Amino acid sequence: MRVLITGGAGFIGSAVSRRVINCAEDHILVLDKLTYAGNLDSMAPIAKNPRYSFLRADICDRAAVAQALESFRPQVVMHLAAESHVDRSIDGPAAFIETNVVGTFTMLDAALAYWRELGSEDAGNFRFMHISTDEVFGTLGAEGFFHEDTPYAPNSPYSASKAGSDHLVRAWRETYGIPTIVTNCSNNYGPYHFPEKLIPLIILNALEEKPLPVYGRGENIRDWLFVEDHAAALMLVAREGKIGESYNVGGRNEKKNIEVVETICSILDEIQPRRAGSYRELITFVQDRPGHDLRYAIDCSKIERELGWRPVETFETGLRKTVQWYLDNPLWWQSIRSGKYRGERLGIA
Repeated sequence: MRVLITGGAGFIGSAVSRRVINCAEDHILVLDKLTYAGNLDSMAPIAKNPRYSFLRADICDRAAVAQALESFRPQVVMHLAAESHVDRSIDGPAAFIETNVVGTFTMLDAALAYWRELGSEDAGNFRFMHISTDEVFGTLGAEGFFHEDTPYAPNSPYSASKAGSDHLVRAWRETYGIPTIVTNCSNNYGPYHFPEKLIPLIILNALEEKPLPVYGRGENIRDWLFVEDHAAALMLVAREGKIGESYNVGGRNEKKNIEVVETICSILDEIQPRRAGSYRELITFVQDRPGHDLRYAIDCSKIERELGWRPVETFETGLRKTVQWYLDNPLWWQSIRSGKYRGERLGIA
């Protein structure tokens, strides 16, 4: 296939891009604006592959998107480009509305025009995949899971913007007939993760002997999904997913934030110990994030049952691989820590 991947230089997008090139025979065009979270260094393993191409462009630029579609002629659009960090959305929600809502509208508008001009066979094989988040569903209590039909109840500017983009995708399918699929995933982690997110932030702060910030008392619970497992799921949905459906993708790894931090400390204590003491001594509890959802948990039985997808990594195996990757690849993250993001606290309303 020919696959256009928006946001393909970001964390999840780059994992998808690398996996498509390494595990399939598809051709990909990565379309990315290269904001702070987009990093061409993440594409280095596939940069010289003839089936990979890159276009620096903004998904809000209708002409650039239309030109990319017309020249590349994709069968699949994987739309991953998004502002994605809750704390940043608290500090500056406008960028999230612009990219996640207006950008998704622009992608849909251009894709619809492209799809309408395809021949009947090509039009029948086309699909627009929108990759979203479980945060659109809001928060859970101590029990229960998010299902594909869970009512939306976003609680942050980020999740509200993603909920809006999900609704646009549904509306364009129902109104105009463009073939779309939506996926909603749980918290991803793994190599090449921008260090404002919890797991890479804790790893790098620990290596630099800085405090390990934990919001509140660390009781918030997330379902963790190794990014390579997510990439495999998206490739499967691109080929075998049913038009008009949504699929929840989760790792079945519910962990309290404090458990995540303590596990990282234990792994580092084992493979790169401090000169004295445990990394746990660096844990620092800080003021909680405004509107911090208590618990997310995904029921991913639909994609397991209908498409046969299963996560390969447990949280323990995936986290160990992640920690080791950051130890082995300091050049990737040191350039970020020295300029784009230094680990400062964001999102204090």
